[in-house]
Amino acid sequence: MPVVILTDSASDIDASVRQSLGIVAVPLKVMFGAETYLDGVTISSSAFFDKLKQSHALPTTSQPSPLEFAEAYKAIYEQYGSDVQIIAILLSGSLSGTYQSAMIAKSMLDENMDITVIDSRKASFVHGMICVEAAKAAKAGKGKEQILDAIDRYLDEVQVYFIVDTLEFLQKGGRIGRASAVIGSLLNIKPILTLDPAGYVAAFDKVRGTKKALNRVLEALQEYAQGQPVRVAILHSSAHEQAAELLERVKNEFQVTESHLEQIGPVIGTHTGPGLLGVVMVKQ
Repeated sequence: MPVVILTDSASDIDASVRQSLGIVAVPLKVMFGAETYLDGVTISSSAFFDKLKQSHALPTTSQPSPLEFAEAYKAIYEQYGSDVQIIAILLSGSLSGTYQSAMIAKSMLDENMDITVIDSRKASFVHGMICVEAAKAAKAGKGKEQILDAIDRYLDEVQVYFIVDTLEFLQKGGRIGRASAVIGSLLNIKPILTLDPAGYVAAFDKVRGTKKALNRVLEALQEYAQGQPVRVAILHSSAHEQAAELLERVKNEFQVTESHLEQIGPVIGTHTGPGLLGVVMVKQ
């Protein structure tokens, strides 16, 4: 039976990779005032960050509706036939209503449709990388249960740390207070953030300066990797040069078997702003 991986646009998987692996992405929406864009469809990541730098107000985001998910499920059935099995790996339910919309959509359809909906408790290319690995397994002919077992392991093990260039967007989005943002900016404090087991953004550590923050991140990842082979993704928002340098450093310091360099998209970028650097890692 064919297995198809479905996700949301906040997984930040490059369009060419999605197409080559047959991954279906349902777009979230980004709003700048009265203007509404479909993430990755009517606005690209680079265009979003250009617009963000010029905007005086913080954009807002919105999850796909249950109807949009239902249409995506039905389109997969029409393309692959009634024996297709769909695995939907979605943005953390603690950060968005996307997972809930996908569950409602499933309940709207024929109960004989084989649809498994997973709250990844992750965001951006953290769940995106897991979608890629799951789609590769599906393309290699692995069965649904084998793929689900691999997804469970990745979700439990994957490590992610990210550093934001400015606290302004976290403050505007209500993640931290204005005083903390001002003090952090004055002292060049770089908070190192992660995602906790429930899928919320959580503080891991805070140090002064990007260089020290990156050193702290790689120190934590060395403790995780223990010299074993790892898959890695470097994430960034309008910081390609720094991200490329970080990827080379990671390749030198870890036993990397597969690597990705990805720009985060509009949905996550709304809350982090430009200048983010992140590292995603999971053991082979």
